[in-house]
Amino acid sequence: MSTDRSSEPAAHSSFQAHREATRRKVAFLAGTTALLAVLWVAGVAVGSVTYPLADVVTALAQRGPETQQLAVWHVRIPRVLAATIAGGGLAVAGAAMQSVLRNPLGAPYTLGISHAAAFGAAITIAVGTAGLEGGIVMLSMQTIGAFVGAMTATVAILLLVTYREATPETLILTGVAIGSLFSAGLATIQYFATDAQVAEIVYWTFGDVSRASWDEIGLMLVVFLFGLGYFVRNGWNYDVLDAGTETAQSLGVDVSSLRIRGMAIASLLTAVMISFVGIIGFVGLVAPHLVRMTIGGTERFLLPASAVVGAALLVAADVFARTIISPVVLPVGIVTSFLGAPLFLYLTVKGREYW
Repeated sequence: MSTDRSSEPAAHSSFQAHREATRRKVAFLAGTTALLAVLWVAGVAVGSVTYPLADVVTALAQRGPETQQLAVWHVRIPRVLAATIAGGGLAVAGAAMQSVLRNPLGAPYTLGISHAAAFGAAITIAVGTAGLEGGIVMLSMQTIGAFVGAMTATVAILLLVTYREATPETLILTGVAIGSLFSAGLATIQYFATDAQVAEIVYWTFGDVSRASWDEIGLMLVVFLFGLGYFVRNGWNYDVLDAGTETAQSLGVDVSSLRIRGMAIASLLTAVMISFVGIIGFVGLVAPHLVRMTIGGTERFLLPASAVVGAALLVAADVFARTIISPVVLPVGIVTSFLGAPLFLYLTVKGREYW
């Protein structure tokens, strides 16, 4: 009896610690969501021309000067929504890849998928661009080419996982090789392209959230919600996978199938986002690590929090890109690269302390 009684305070303390940790994670998610809402307002109001909040509300009600309504509804809001969805999608893909590969450097950019998308877009630019109508969305040849390129890299990675049972370390090295291969192909296309084509290719690789139309934003949102829903629903499986392959298998988790499906869906997320907004580097790497450093790696909180943080990062980067040398608007991909490179170096030196 004395042993049972002595264990009660320890159990109670453990329960209290768990509840406090959960409360902290919920507070973090709520706080970052509130920050994202503030950034939405800034994204709609601030730019080469800054509108007072009252004018923004008037334009949202479809009143006031027509030029102001057009700027808010057809320029600012689509831009903010595209940044939100693309940032959230890339962050979820990065968090999932890190969990699947059990590697802190797993991300769309480091696995070469982004480079493959750039190569696919460059091919269509070099041979001439044209519109192609498919379903409810008017897709450009650049978008289709980028998607095909990204999925080509994805298939190569999945084949390696399926038939060679590659280790996480091998997959990262494979991603580096794939990125180098497609970068070489991109450089070759640029070498033989005309000056106008080179300029268009370079501009596409910078990344720009203003490209996406309302129809394209709708498609991005559907894919984003599908991917996020899948990973959140399988959060427990990924938590178990973090404990090790043998532990996961002993608990009845089909590790091979889980990894293949996870990589496929994460790569689909990446391919769709990049196809519509161009290359956005490091968001998929930065956002999940910021979340892990703050609230840990529990998947049911990591994935939605990564989505919110990734969205906030890209919206903030876009606002910064529009205002830093106004009225000139920088491509947002330049800003995210400046943000991501120092963190990448930090992860190389100290990242394992919280992983």
